[in-house]
Amino acid sequence: MPRSAVVAATTLSIGAIAERAGLNTSAIRYYERIGLLPRAPRLAGRRRYDPAILEWLSLIALAREAGFSMAEIKRLVTDFSPGTRPAARWQELAERKLDEIDAVIARAERMRAVLRIAVDCGCFRLEDCRALLDAGPEHGRSPCVLPSM
Repeated sequence: MPRSAVVAATTLSIGAIAERAGLNTSAIRYYERIGLLPRAPRLAGRRRYDPAILEWLSLIALAREAGFSMAEIKRLVTDFSPGTRPAARWQELAERKLDEIDAVIARAERMRAVLRIAVDCGCFRLEDCRALLDAGPEHGRSPCVLPSM
């Protein structure tokens, strides 16, 4: 079997990779252009990817969902010198990002408390609900005087 046939049988096209990863092909080309992904070898002028690239794309997607910038993701996944453990490079970035994630969680928990009060509120106007405006729930229930309708 010719080498090109073996490469074609063991690798995937950019379209196949994009479909499996749930991305547009333009996103994969962009990731390659900015250095998040290694340049794909070509067969007859077309990119061919090892299926393992899907793991990289999953990591990139997870980092994006967690709020990492493209520059931060690039720092997470590229340019490792031989013998450098990922943990050593990731520590500073991870500590900063953990603080950001903790702040997002705290805001989400405060918003959850406000929404729980709002659902139980029986006030006719927002301005009348001191509990909602103060976001001070008592045992997860609104202390509003008026019954909910």
